[in-house]
Amino acid sequence: MLPSHFIFKIFSRGILKSQGAIILKMKEQIRVWRRADRKMGWGIDNKEFEMLEASMPPPLTDHDRRQGFIGSVLFYGFGEDGHGNSDAVLSGKLAWEYAIKRRRGKTWQCEYIDFNKPQDIRLRPGAPARPKGFYYAKIQPGKRFKAMTVSQLRKKLAPDTGWGPEGFQFLAITHSHFADLMNERKIPFMALADYDVAPHGFNDFFDAPQLFCSNKRLGLGIGNVDRNYPLFGIPTLQLCNGP
Repeated sequence: MLPSHFIFKIFSRGILKSQGAIILKMKEQIRVWRRADRKMGWGIDNKEFEMLEASMPPPLTDHDRRQGFIGSVLFYGFGEDGHGNSDAVLSGKLAWEYAIKRRRGKTWQCEYIDFNKPQDIRLRPGAPARPKGFYYAKIQPGKRFKAMTVSQLRKKLAPDTGWGPEGFQFLAITHSHFADLMNERKIPFMALADYDVAPHGFNDFFDAPQLFCSNKRLGLGIGNVDRNYPLFGIPTLQLCNGP
């Protein structure tokens, strides 16, 4: 049995346990988004935060739980893609920069993925556009899809989809403790199926980003979409209406 002071510590931080994973209460997710915005100077309007505080995240259904979804998470779409949606690459880039700053050197990045070369990373063709501003998504963190390749899963995704910028925002902003769970091998590493990477440029996209944590260092690598990597799961999500 857990000591009472430990139980209090967990719940006082706004943490909920669901199917062995740990998801923050929405109030706590809003708080850490405010902190990240303040530290990075992103300029998210305070009215957007106020709208969040007056809204309710979508609840999980029994069907969601059977499909491996563990909770609702708050994400943000930065920039503009020219079609009224957010810039999914910029949304990932800003969160990764926050991870680098917050972890104080305890990050690693493969030379073949570079957010400063946006022509070599994109939202995969067929992936749903991400909305501008805050939005909710129900998440499945990857355990369900460990035996598949990214390309195999992409053929089975609809109506769900893979993670793109959400992977960076999840591990850097709202749920950085999941990196610790990765480090302890309690959950799989993550392959982000909604991003395409052209590691050598020339519009030759055949890799997807991979996020992992080893020796307490958060890593960003790439993996071929047609290969299975035993330590990696493929997270999925259901995009939900924003606040």
